[in-house]
Amino acid sequence: VKAMGGKYVSQDEIFKNCDVIFLMMPLLPVTKHTINETVLPKMKKGVILINTSRGGLIDTAALVKGIQSGIIGGCGLDVYENEGDYFFQDWSGKALEDGTLVTLLGSNRVVMTPHQAFFTREAIDAIVSTTVTNLSNFSSGLRGEGLPNSI
Repeated sequence: VKAMGGKYVSQDEIFKNCDVIFLMMPLLPVTKHTINETVLPKMKKGVILINTSRGGLIDTAALVKGIQSGIIGGCGLDVYENEGDYFFQDWSGKALEDGTLVTLLGSNRVVMTPHQAFFTREAIDAIVSTTVTNLSNFSSGLRGEGLPNSI
């Protein structure tokens, strides 16, 4: 990053100065609710927030407050913190019971799209191939660091 002219800064500096914030990180205990009520006052007014990683990175109640107060000027999401009940089902003939989701979907400051980046033939083939390889390696007795896809 530095070689290309970039520099590392604190989260507070990012929140204070950025017009657009992309969340591109895994959902871990330390990243859960990275966007929350505590950081809202630190954010540049009118910031555009994009989350295509994991829904739990954003405290959804804080997101709604940020949008309604104008701190968050717009939001693009293809993930949602409480999305589990809505995956792989046809909701076109049913009423959504999640009031927060209804609020987000009804806001002219929010664009929500399905989280389907992995739904390509190539991605599914790679997922299946990796899973089969992992199972085969594990069945052969490989453990821990010996596994090519260990974490």
